[in-house]
Amino acid sequence: MKIEILCTGDEVLSGATVNTNFSHISQKLGDAGLPVLWGTTVGDDRDTLLRAFRQAAERADAIIVNGGLGPTVDDLSQEMAAQAAGVELEFHEPWFHRMEEFFQRRARVMPHNNRKQAMLPAGAELLDNPIGTACGFALDIGRARFFFTPGVPRELHRMLDEQILPRLLARAGTQTAVYLKRFHSYGVGESRADAMLEGLEALQPDGSLKLGFRAHYPQLETKLTARGIDRADIDRKLTPAIARVRHALGNFIVSEDNQKLEDVLLESLGTRKATLATLESFTGGALAARLAPLPAADGIFRRGLVAREAAQVRELLGLSGAGGIGPELARDAAKALRSQAGTTHALVSLIALDEGADRLEFGGDIHIAIASEHKVDQRRARLLGGREWVRMGALEMSLDCLRRHLLELPIDERIDFEKT
Repeated sequence: MKIEILCTGDEVLSGATVNTNFSHISQKLGDAGLPVLWGTTVGDDRDTLLRAFRQAAERADAIIVNGGLGPTVDDLSQEMAAQAAGVELEFHEPWFHRMEEFFQRRARVMPHNNRKQAMLPAGAELLDNPIGTACGFALDIGRARFFFTPGVPRELHRMLDEQILPRLLARAGTQTAVYLKRFHSYGVGESRADAMLEGLEALQPDGSLKLGFRAHYPQLETKLTARGIDRADIDRKLTPAIARVRHALGNFIVSEDNQKLEDVLLESLGTRKATLATLESFTGGALAARLAPLPAADGIFRRGLVAREAAQVRELLGLSGAGGIGPELARDAAKALRSQAGTTHALVSLIALDEGADRLEFGGDIHIAIASEHKVDQRRARLLGGREWVRMGALEMSLDCLRRHLLELPIDERIDFEKT
């Protein structure tokens, strides 16, 4: 099945609004085994929209249109869809009453112009929107099936999952139950992970199991997409595949599905009734910012310090001595921070940067120390790739070292990104 995504709106076309909706739709369809062949963006102009609808109907089997379903004068999707299909707009009374109830629950009076959102092309199939006033709809234009969706991201996401994906899968003749299992790892590159999992899709010879990757440095997302007749069928297919991924990627998996690395850390600290203080240098507070704002950090994250130079570290923590950033300073700082902050754990991440201008071969020596009641674990690594690459890599490495420390895994296990 040939699929196109057609996004509307002057703000999207001009670049004033970053089009994250397109990437979300395309990724969701790809994960379901429904690749997108075309992506089009048009402004809020009647003639342009009409041409875009007709062109899409000639080359694609299914088109997802995003945006233009609001109550204002520049929301034109219903009007131009009806014109492209050669039908009139009709008042959809049940949806109008749904909108009235939506406003009543919020103790608000519905503006008159919202009535426009209940005007749908004759013969259109309504697509429910339980969290907004812009219903979606499906309509045939020529030989193609169009699916019209709201521009508000959370409304789009739910409609895509609940209304559109099942219809597209049925239209494609594909098994309609789909599940995506995700693994988030740190330290393994995409090509290495691909080699480690070679042949995994062959576990299901009927092609109902797909393996995919999404690299977003410093992490890698490994995706398993399974199709089946129901959830039990999917679980049967996924179980051996999940076991293989966990075995292959092992200690490098930092979290799964919607959980993030910081969620894992706070959960591990919470189950131990532990508390944490951090000290960082070049990352400039980013380490603390990954943890401190989260609700689970309440009562766990106690202190976050930033010191760019070795002398500042010593001054903050009352340490004697001299010299630059190195493993000894990281160790002593972690012990002193834990004592000073009164926490069960202290994480110190210090970076000795190269001199000179930013460049591809610019690097830094990372010195990480984690102090707990009975020991201090340390990690030293060198990262290259420019200032921002070093900063992001050091941040992720520091959090991952804390994860490994808490789970009693080796914190010095070599990763693909460090230079020997």
